[in-house]
Amino acid sequence: MKVLVVEDDPRTAGFVRKGLEESGYVVDIAPDGLEGIHLARNGTYDLLVLDVMLPGMDGEALLGELRREGRRTPVVFLTARGSVEDRVRGLTLGADDYLVKPFAFSELLARVRAVLRRGPERQAAALVLTAADLVLEVSPRRVRRGDKRIELTPKEFALLELLLRHAGEVVSRTFIAERVWDMNFDSGTNVVDVHIRRLRAKVDDAFAPKLIHTVRGVGYVLEPRS
Repeated sequence: MKVLVVEDDPRTAGFVRKGLEESGYVVDIAPDGLEGIHLARNGTYDLLVLDVMLPGMDGEALLGELRREGRRTPVVFLTARGSVEDRVRGLTLGADDYLVKPFAFSELLARVRAVLRRGPERQAAALVLTAADLVLEVSPRRVRRGDKRIELTPKEFALLELLLRHAGEVVSRTFIAERVWDMNFDSGTNVVDVHIRRLRAKVDDAFAPKLIHTVRGVGYVLEPRS
């Protein structure tokens, strides 16, 4: 899943980015409101973490613009303004949660996960993704095939989640690189193929039916095949 953090304090932005990336998210950073609204309008994000006091355009104005445009991306406000009036105003504008600085990253992560579970773009059923006897549980980050637990790295987990969310669809290397590694695909690199091979070794090699298949010249598809 991809998160946009709009935060003008470099230390806070770096702290949040590091924690979210270690938890398996792809993260973009915007240092001010104007860049934040540009990225939010032109990118594809599952969640925005949004400071209120920002240069260029403050967080409340940014959120107001996005909601007026009909954009329903979930938003967690992250701010030093902690009065009841501030929280009520933020939630009234359309924020999904409101966390006051200073904060513990564990609390931010819990709130991010909670918002994503109830967000308008996500369904409760999508918290458990399945294909044949493969089961991926999103929130506790568990994977099993049949009765065997499978240990995955954060990138392998993100890659498998992406394939399961698009099960039966052919997903290109470009799409995978953008969503899992937050980068433009370079035909000279084999990072996607290497991680697919490692993922197959864990979830396919000892099992049937096979699930992850190559579509030559295009990308990959996850679907049961005998």
